[in-house]
Amino acid sequence: MSSHAESPGRAVTAAVIGLGSMGFGMAQSMKRAGLDVVGYDITPAAVDRFAAEGGRCADTPAEAVQGADIVVSVVVNAAQTETTLFGPGGVAGAMKPGAVFISSATMDPAVARDLSQRVEALGLHYLDAPISGGAARAAKGELTIMASGSVEAFAAARPALDAMSAKVYELGDAAGTGAAFKMINQLLAGVHIAAACEAITFAAKQGLDLDKVYEVITASAGNSWMFENRIPHVLAGDYTPLSAIEIFVKDLGIVQDMARAERYPVPLVAAALQMYLAASGAGMGRDDDSSLARLYAQLSGAQLPGTNKA
Repeated sequence: MSSHAESPGRAVTAAVIGLGSMGFGMAQSMKRAGLDVVGYDITPAAVDRFAAEGGRCADTPAEAVQGADIVVSVVVNAAQTETTLFGPGGVAGAMKPGAVFISSATMDPAVARDLSQRVEALGLHYLDAPISGGAARAAKGELTIMASGSVEAFAAARPALDAMSAKVYELGDAAGTGAAFKMINQLLAGVHIAAACEAITFAAKQGLDLDKVYEVITASAGNSWMFENRIPHVLAGDYTPLSAIEIFVKDLGIVQDMARAERYPVPLVAAALQMYLAASGAGMGRDDDSSLARLYAQLSGAQLPGTNKA
């Protein structure tokens, strides 16, 4: 992890808007790196958790960003990002001139470009910087960040980027490119999870030893990062949400919208999206995305570990 530069005698100040599983770890990583961090979340429990770990907290987003050099937005989607910036009490009107807004939400590249233009018109910088790696890597400051923006935005954001990431990909000088890269990642991730869940439940239908299936496949050509990472949830019968079904309802929906606009066929995305929609409709939307395996089990009568407790 790179060290960050700062003005002599003054810590770089950062505000984190959104202290969920990812934002909390990102805020903690910046604190460890020596940044002066203030956090805000709409959920009191998230604020209390950050405060219990020694974090400074604010009562509103606008209060959190007062005097901040860097604002890191770790909210769910484009609509929440726009509200954070321009809604009632939004941060865009409270940030100091020259500060940078780092947007980490997954969104349509066109929306990222629009938000960037509106932010920069106010004398601020905007860095389109979606993230990958999950809560565990966020807590360690080892995220992958897919970023695009002006040279000035990167320079202003550098202390936070260095603190939060193992790898920062600098993907261009305009917002939207980082968002597009993230959507390619989400296309693959969503399809791979669906394929992994289809395969492990098909194995269960064949009466195979699922632990042995996991051992064999993870040592074979059919393995994927998602199979290796998600199938242990299925084997444990534990669908506590580390990444929820609704994330891929949203993200594969964005991919499909982007593809339709380009007249580009995405049949694998379409098939996977239908499975996520079905799982959400069956009441699993807030459960772990490996719950697709439970859906396959319900449709087929296959027996998975713990499915009688779902």
